[in-house]
Amino acid sequence: MKAENDAPAVSRRRWSTPLISAVALAALTATGVAAAHTASASTDAAAAAADNSTGTATAGWATQSGGTTGGSAAAAAQIYTVSTRAQLLAAVAGTDPATGKTNKKAPKIIKWVGSIDMSEGKAYTSHDDQAARAEIKLNPNTTIIGVGANAYLPNGWFMIRKVDNVIIRNIKITNPCDLAPKWDSGDGAGNYNSEWDGMTVDGSTHVWIDHMWFTDAPYTDDMEPLGNTDANGVRKHIQCHDGALDIKNASDYVTVSNSIVEQHDKTTLVGQSDSNTSDEGHQTISFLGNLYRNLGQRAPRVRFGKVHVANNYFVGSKTDPTYPHLYSIGTGLMSKIISQNNVFDITGAAAGSCTAVVKNPNSDNPEGNFADTGSLVNGAALAGCTAPTAVGWSLPSGYGYTLLPAAQVKASVLANAGTGKI
Repeated sequence: MKAENDAPAVSRRRWSTPLISAVALAALTATGVAAAHTASASTDAAAAAADNSTGTATAGWATQSGGTTGGSAAAAAQIYTVSTRAQLLAAVAGTDPATGKTNKKAPKIIKWVGSIDMSEGKAYTSHDDQAARAEIKLNPNTTIIGVGANAYLPNGWFMIRKVDNVIIRNIKITNPCDLAPKWDSGDGAGNYNSEWDGMTVDGSTHVWIDHMWFTDAPYTDDMEPLGNTDANGVRKHIQCHDGALDIKNASDYVTVSNSIVEQHDKTTLVGQSDSNTSDEGHQTISFLGNLYRNLGQRAPRVRFGKVHVANNYFVGSKTDPTYPHLYSIGTGLMSKIISQNNVFDITGAAAGSCTAVVKNPNSDNPEGNFADTGSLVNGAALAGCTAPTAVGWSLPSGYGYTLLPAAQVKASVLANAGTGKI
């Protein structure tokens, strides 16, 4: 993976009144293998064997109800190698190179090479322009997999909306920065809200997100200028980031595994709102073997869902100047969280303190359910949780996950999480 100071330019803004505009982006040159669609069955078969592009979900909720296979059954014409925005969008649409016709539902494998800048070096000029050009909207029966260690998305985001059977692996994402964040005086004492996530899973089923890397860097929150003053007299930094990875609207059979999520505040929202009661009985999601580093909150923040959080490593500080740790796991309304052998190394948290890392984010509603076994906070057993433990479910048959002892979690996660490791 490139060092951050060698990374392609990420869109930044100068702030004016009333318009928020973008400065020019440096031209981005893709690195790595030359990108060209290939329709050779023999060549693609060899490449697929070498780069795990035909892999299917092996752990967590994504293995249930028929499993998650993505584009593993793709015909030769729907196996693509891409390194530009145009190539990527054609592949996502399932374009046949011989006929030019698209088949969005056909199984497809997309091998992502180097950096793909959705802005194509041309700065976004407005919120609407950003919405039109930056989104990568995935279709069903799709596998997207980064080739090697340098697959990178600097100026865009993935949308997985109302589709089934998607796998996305081995890509680094700089979380998008909304050009026009909105001030909401009714959000607490007043806060900025932005629209875009690094990835959104919305009303979708059978999704495997594996060996990804989500970060705000190189444009972190401390780089934002000061904006409005809240009801407490505190002048707030303008906040252009929303979530890193949000999962909502009755999404089911989702596994997030072996990924890095770092340098971000509102990390992962599971369940859109307390009023969205249709999520009850859904939001079946696993978070397995992930590295959560220097995050503010929501890792994840859960409403309604049957969520399994196991063998993750959380590291941060209550006094970090940019992303001070507020809590890790949010026990929101009617959450049903099974937690196993997670390890929290949080500077400033009392050893073993559950309330330092597990919290109900909205005390106006009853705290959701949280049942833990084997987790550690700063080397001591997790204790003193306030959440009820009656989650009402257990891991289903065929769930397919090998649980590591807590003593092995830190080393395992640091060795395996993130890009370039499959």
